[in-house]
Amino acid sequence: MTEAKVILDRFPYRYVECGKLEINGMPDYRILKYNEITGRYQTMYYLDNSIQLDYCIEDPEYTKWLDPDPEVAAYGGLKGDHVVSPYI
Repeated sequence: MTEAKVILDRFPYRYVECGKLEINGMPDYRILKYNEITGRYQTMYYLDNSIQLDYCIEDPEYTKWLDPDPEVAAYGGLKGDHVVSPYI
């Protein structure tokens, strides 16, 4: 990984740009997550584009939703519509 340019640091997540992608020359955006055991940030998620990066920055719950750690809950307090099967 090349030197990461920090865009936003919101503990335990850090949003960074790591140079350019070789395949298309677009910026390589990633979300890094702090690892308490190693004391370092590690790549948690490779973002698709700058629009997804903007959405992550605007909505911290979306970043939690992308987090593969089962201990992290996203959109916990929201109560939305639910679908009930007519066959039950």
